[in-house]
Amino acid sequence: MTLAIKRAVTADVDQLAPLFDAYRRFYDQPQDLGLARAFLTDRIGNGESVVLLATMEGAAAGFTQLYPGFSSVRAARVWLLNDLFVSPGARRHGVGQALLAAATAFARDSGAARLELETMPDNATAQALYESTGWQRYDGTFRYRFELA
Repeated sequence: MTLAIKRAVTADVDQLAPLFDAYRRFYDQPQDLGLARAFLTDRIGNGESVVLLATMEGAAAGFTQLYPGFSSVRAARVWLLNDLFVSPGARRHGVGQALLAAATAFARDSGAARLELETMPDNATAQALYESTGWQRYDGTFRYRFELA
């Protein structure tokens, strides 16, 4: 199978939206293809995120979405790998590994200091993928959030 990864543009949103909708459903959100399409169009169109789209034989197979951030201490860019999803039919074909490699190359090329991600404690499959590709857990900080909505 031919696997290709490219940086998505707004013209790719129709192909990408069903994957993004499935990703959101994985996290117990209601199905809403229109919301998925609008969200991606805004993020990509406004340059607020970088989405890498994986295709196998021309069909959408997975994606990762990176959000920009900065480290004041390091005085450098940091990319948050916020989303990673591989469609069920494309799993076990190296799509996740290829997306992580593409994200790493993109971050390096942009001069970033690091990539960061967070996953659920019970997502053993994702944890195994991250650890097998060189990602390391780090301790020493506590993550907090303040919900606004």
